Amino acid sequence: MLAEDLEYYMPIRRNVKFGQHAERENTPHGEGISWFDEDKWTLTKRVEQILTGVHYAEEPLSRTSHLVSNIRVLTADPSAADATEVTTSCRFHVHLNRVEYETHTFVGRRHDRLVKRDGAWKLRFREILLDQNVLLAKNLTTFF
Repeated sequence: MLAEDLEYYMPIRRNVKFGQHAERENTPHGEGISWFDEDKWTLTKRVEQILTGVHYAEEPLSRTSHLVSNIRVLTADPSAADATEVTTSCRFHVHLNRVEYETHTFVGRRHDRLVKRDGAWKLRFREILLDQNVLLAKNLTTFF
């Protein structure tokens, strides 16, 4: 379900003064440091590494639950009836438990762009915006 030209992006969020959120709260895509700034190849390699069974951050594997809600179609181009590209938004809540005592929660929203290619919908772009700016998790191996 991933487009070959996929962009998977999670900016680092900063606390900024009132009125500066739009231009300063999130690291700009393609500039500076972000939690994720990946393409299909790097996401595939992440999965392959976890599946080797020797990935220290996922040994033993985490128990993960994803809740996705408030899914909205924002745009459909060229029209709703004949769409070949749609942009969507949604909210998510990810609960992760590792070993006996490590529990982490990630809450935020996603903006996705899907394109219809060869009769199938493919994820072309995903922006993940966490509702936190400090991550207490020891690793970030889950997908949003």
